[in-house]
Amino acid sequence: METNFDFYNWKHPLGLGTALSTGFLSDYFNIGPLQLLVDIVLFFEVHQPYRLRPDLHRVFPREPSFEELFYSEFDSAVFSRVAERVYRKATKIILEASREVPLKVTFSVSGLALEQIRRWAPDVLELLRELAARGVAEFVAQTYYHSLAWLIDLREFKEQVALQIKAVEELIGYRPTAAENTEFIYNNDVACAFAEMGFKAVATEGVDWVLGWRSPNYVYRSWGCDVRVLTRNYRLSDDVGFRFGARWWDQWPLTADKYAAWLDATPGDVVLIAVDYETFGEHHWPESGIHEFLRWLPREVSKRPRLKFATLTEAALRNPPRDVYDVPPWATISWADERDLSAWLGNEMQRNAFSVLRWLYPYARALGGDALRLWRLLSTSDHFYYQATKSGPAGEVHSYFSPYGSAYKAHDIYMNALAVLLSVIREKWRPQDAERLVFNDERCFHSEGVRLCSLGDLKRTDVEFKRRHKEDLMRWLTDVFLLDEASAEALLK
Repeated sequence: METNFDFYNWKHPLGLGTALSTGFLSDYFNIGPLQLLVDIVLFFEVHQPYRLRPDLHRVFPREPSFEELFYSEFDSAVFSRVAERVYRKATKIILEASREVPLKVTFSVSGLALEQIRRWAPDVLELLRELAARGVAEFVAQTYYHSLAWLIDLREFKEQVALQIKAVEELIGYRPTAAENTEFIYNNDVACAFAEMGFKAVATEGVDWVLGWRSPNYVYRSWGCDVRVLTRNYRLSDDVGFRFGARWWDQWPLTADKYAAWLDATPGDVVLIAVDYETFGEHHWPESGIHEFLRWLPREVSKRPRLKFATLTEAALRNPPRDVYDVPPWATISWADERDLSAWLGNEMQRNAFSVLRWLYPYARALGGDALRLWRLLSTSDHFYYQATKSGPAGEVHSYFSPYGSAYKAHDIYMNALAVLLSVIREKWRPQDAERLVFNDERCFHSEGVRLCSLGDLKRTDVEFKRRHKEDLMRWLTDVFLLDEASAEALLK
């Protein structure tokens, strides 16, 4: 039977579930009972930062050690607790369930988390390797440092993603084919950057103002490049991530069979449930019943013929894109707070700290080595998250994660860490390092229609131009390129 019926754009007055249950679609197409398969993607975010010491106010006459800057004993204590409650127990539950039902899950593990797992819980690595080897888990790419690198430099962003891919391959034995930016930060340019790196699919947030009348439960295509986009169903995700243990919630207690029934009643091609992995034992303690929920959910889902577990890449490739997910760069989204960048850049303290971090990047890049490693550690998004001054539910979440008790204290500590980074840069800086600096901001020299952004540009400039602007150029070379007067004088001859 030929028809122009557009199923995905058609709406039954009472909803798709009513259309299915009343047999309307079966009658229309003159076929038997209609069974539309829905891919269930369980996506787990795994990240542990290196936190700065709360007493970071000392002046270092030398390059400080890692232990002097970062709160290693606190990180170790937090990691040990999370590893026991979550990484071991929850992963073993997933492995056990996968032996009984066709379970598939997706992990996104930051490079910093992998470092700490390798150092303090190598047995967890073995569990993750087993999940990968048995085809139960997909591991997607993200920034190694779970950083805000995308907002600073494209080259740095791609290098951090490449570092994380290398770590996943070496430690878990899996080559990522899908990706997410830190905290689901996304716009069209992010998608195209991932497409240039060869990724087939990108995960991000299903934001209401982007989707409009559309549902998050379909595969979309990015605007401007050919990469599939899966959007998180934040309502169903937050039912587990935030509301699971909330006794005030009218759906408490949330059981596996109830949740599976909700999934079964959800229209669409794919339902992306994305939560922090720490949900299963840390954010919700084992006493809440969260482990039993995780244990029985795969079994309850398997009882419903309409539902099928899939990895992110599987769901992205076997379901056709229904429309374009268009997020312009000036309206970048995320999965945090108001689904924008305000979790990290929402107040003047955060923006000031971020501008200093961005200002120091070219110098750390030119030096490389320990200076670049320190800069990257300070680019981790958590440092900015702790500086948020929000109130209400969002503020409570920020306070829960912060080890400092105050956004203002977090800001002071972070600015002291940036001062340490600056001292490291100045201590290590040599004239040859300045040769590698290339700017593309207000640090470029402008005069008479000439724009100089590197020492190479200066060397190609007319001698008379150098003579006319010698005083300003000397200041530029000493202040911006950190050269001594003798080296600066030599460049102006």
